[in-house]
Amino acid sequence: MTVVTTHPAALPNQSSFESELVASMLACNLAKPEDLEALLGRFLNSIIPLAGAQGGAVRVLTDDGKSMRLVAQQGLPDDVVQTERLVDRQCGVCGSSASSDVLTWVDDLSGCAQHGRTRYFGLQCKSMLAISLPHGQAILGIYNLFFDSNRPVDVPIQTLLRLVGQLLGLTLHNARIERERLRVTVLKERQEMVNEMHDALAQTLAYARMRLPLLSDAIVAHDEPHALKYLADLRTAVTEVHDNLREIMTYFRTRMDPLGLLHALGTISDSFFSKNAIALEIRNTVPNLNLSDEQEVQVFYIIQEALANIAKHSMARHAVVVISSTPQHLEFLIEDDGLGMDEPSVATIVTSARPLVPSTHFGLDIMQSRAHRLGGRLEVGSKDSVGTRVRLRIPHQTPSAKVMS
Repeated sequence: MTVVTTHPAALPNQSSFESELVASMLACNLAKPEDLEALLGRFLNSIIPLAGAQGGAVRVLTDDGKSMRLVAQQGLPDDVVQTERLVDRQCGVCGSSASSDVLTWVDDLSGCAQHGRTRYFGLQCKSMLAISLPHGQAILGIYNLFFDSNRPVDVPIQTLLRLVGQLLGLTLHNARIERERLRVTVLKERQEMVNEMHDALAQTLAYARMRLPLLSDAIVAHDEPHALKYLADLRTAVTEVHDNLREIMTYFRTRMDPLGLLHALGTISDSFFSKNAIALEIRNTVPNLNLSDEQEVQVFYIIQEALANIAKHSMARHAVVVISSTPQHLEFLIEDDGLGMDEPSVATIVTSARPLVPSTHFGLDIMQSRAHRLGGRLEVGSKDSVGTRVRLRIPHQTPSAKVMS
C-alpha cells in the first residue's frame, strides 16, 4: 500500500502560466450565481481530464459534521454512486482529508472496496486522490479524483489541484453564507407578514367577535332593529378584513425595486397616468436620502399605499410626491387635487410606545405601522379643503441607526 500525503507547507512554489490560467478560468466559472450542484459538476468536467483521471466526486460535510454527503460526481458507476451518497467523516483516506488541509494519494483501495461492496475500487479504479476543501481554519469537504493506473500525479498538477481545492472551499463557504442569508430573509418576511396581518386585522376581528353575542341576544329577543344594526356592523367588519387581506397580499407580491427607492418611484410615475388617468410628478430636492435598504422598503410601501388610495378614491387629475429635507427630518409629501376627505383627520405616529391612533381607512393602519418602525411621524388629512395630503417625516439617521422591529 502506498499513501502520499501532502500538507500545505510541503507544496512547491509552482507559478507556471498554465496553472494560473486554469485557476483563473475556474475562478470565473465558479463565480457564476448558478445552482451549486450544477456548478460543481462543471468543475469536475474541467478538472478530471486535466488530472488524467477517469472520474471524480465532491463531498461536503453535513451540518452536524459527522458525515460527508456526495453533492456532485462524474464517471462513477451507478452502484458506486448509491453506496457513496453518505459516508462517515472518519472513513479512511477521505476522512483524513476532511480533518486537516491535505492532499492524499493512495493506491490501495481495499478499504473503499470493502465499504462500498462494489467491484469498482481495486479493479476499474486503481488509485485515488483526496483533496481537502478548506476555508480559513475549517474544512468544508473534500473532492476525489479516481484513476485507472497506479502512476502518481505530477507535483505541478498536485499544486494546481490544491489551489482548486482552496477555490472550491471558498465557493462552498459563500454558498453557505448565501443560504443563511436567504433563510434569514424568509424568516424576516414571514415575521413581517405576521405583523402586517396582526396590525391590520386584529382590531377588526375583535370588534366583530364582540358584535356576535349582541346579534345573538337581539335575535333571541326578536329585536329586529338592533339585530339588523349588529348584522350591518358584522358585514362592514368582514368587508374591511377582506380588503385588508387583499392589501397585504398586494404588498408582498410587489417587491422593492433592487435599484432603490428613487428608481422605484420613477417607475411608478412612468406608468401612473396610463393606468389611472392621473398625472404623477416626483420632485426630489435631496441628493442623498441616506436610508438603509430596510428603510427604503418601508417608505416605498407607505408611498405606494398613498398613491393607491389616490387612484381608487380621489377623482384627481394631478398628484405629486415631494421629497425634501430639514435639519431634523427627511420628509415625503404626497398630495393630490381630488375630492379630499369627507371628515378631515390626522393620524400621528411618534417614536414613543403610545398606542396608535385608530384610523377610518383600512390601509392607514398598515401605513401607521410602517411609520412606527421607521421611528417617524405620519399625518393624513385634507389639503386646504381640496385634495388629500399624506406627510411622512423620518428623523435623520445616524450611520448605525436601524429600522425599528
